[in-house]
Amino acid sequence: MSDFVNEFWNWYVILIVLVSIVACGVFLWSQSIHHPGGAETTDTTGHVWDETLEEYNNPLPKWWSWLFYLTVVFALVYATLYPALGRFPGVFGWTSAGEHKKEVAAVDAQVKPLFDKYLKMDLLAVAADRDAMEMGGRLFQTYCIQCHGATGQGSRDKGFPNLTDKDWQWGGTPEAIVETISNGRMGMMPPYGGNPDAIGGEAGAKEVANYVRSLSGLKHDSALATKGKARFDTVCFACHGQDGKGMQAVGAPNLTDKVWLYGSSEAKIVETITQGRANQMPAWKDFLGDAKIHLLAAYVLNISGGGEKK
Repeated sequence: MSDFVNEFWNWYVILIVLVSIVACGVFLWSQSIHHPGGAETTDTTGHVWDETLEEYNNPLPKWWSWLFYLTVVFALVYATLYPALGRFPGVFGWTSAGEHKKEVAAVDAQVKPLFDKYLKMDLLAVAADRDAMEMGGRLFQTYCIQCHGATGQGSRDKGFPNLTDKDWQWGGTPEAIVETISNGRMGMMPPYGGNPDAIGGEAGAKEVANYVRSLSGLKHDSALATKGKARFDTVCFACHGQDGKGMQAVGAPNLTDKVWLYGSSEAKIVETITQGRANQMPAWKDFLGDAKIHLLAAYVLNISGGGEKK
């Protein structure tokens, strides 16, 4: 790629642009000259159709030609004032990045005082403010609906959590929600399918799946669940706890409720055990800043009913 940033390519682009503009002007001039025919012919191009239909060799009307000349002059002026000739920035030094920064700065100048006002308020107070929630809702619709949906109910097929209930994988306190949005989260369930000694292969995963289903009161095979408990107490308790209620410090979900990120069927649970799961919440701190994250966290707290963990 370094071959395309040396000085040769800068002058190559400049030459191509200038030659193209000048060539358009020369071509236009050549088409504006009157070319009379020879003595033995009339003033035509010599093209004949349908026996008597001839094409006259007349130049373009002057007013039409001058319109085209004007576009050539405009192109030269534009290439002088704005970036169009290689690395030459133009007389005005205009850039799309600079224009974007100006627009962002203009908007920030208008809305920053309002954002700063809510940033100084307690998160629970912000969550109870109607105007703040309208702003938080618009932020949510812009940045969060791609994963969590327009209503915040997530997508179980893809492992995106529901934000409208009171079940929290990493904690639902105001501080925990701000931390999640700011720095992101990385959830990892290791795959045990390739380690039959640990979980007992497909058959062992099925036993554990039945035991896990029994923890949340789902239909299960009692005999398989009994065998699965022994495996669970050996392998799974380290993250999910002996009682299966999980560990928010490491993002291990509670298996005793009826909230499932990837589905609660036996087949889905076996798939989770054998193939594992990897899920990531991106970090938004650098992109959004503290003030917008404060509003977003308050909005999530609001739609979840207060953020209390059940």
